Amino acid sequence: MIDHLGFPVRDFARSRAFYVQALAPLGFGPVMDVTKEQTGGYEGTGFGPPGRPQLWIGSGDAGSACNHIAFEASSRAAVDAFYKAAIAAGGRDNGPPGIRAHYHPDYYGAFVFDPDGHNIEAVCHVPE
Repeated sequence: MIDHLGFPVRDFARSRAFYVQALAPLGFGPVMDVTKEQTGGYEGTGFGPPGRPQLWIGSGDAGSACNHIAFEASSRAAVDAFYKAAIAAGGRDNGPPGIRAHYHPDYYGAFVFDPDGHNIEAVCHVPE
């Protein structure tokens, strides 16, 4: 249903570095960059699997609203690796890796706040 989504960040370079590191364990990376010269003022990066930018971050007025984004992970080990990478990249803990049985018995997720306070999650729905 959704082709891609995006949101502005306060410090583009800092947030780009965070997402490069945090999303790598999930198999996502920078797919496309656009410059202010190309767009007339906006600079941004699209992240996703190779050839498919699905999450865009970019310069702009980030305001005070925070978003929640959950990335599907192929395994619980990938969720663990995401969490470690995101914290190492400057993310703040919002729930370490573990089962969230209140969603369903095999919901294994981890949550971090990115540099702008967006709640970023990796989740695996596969039984161990």
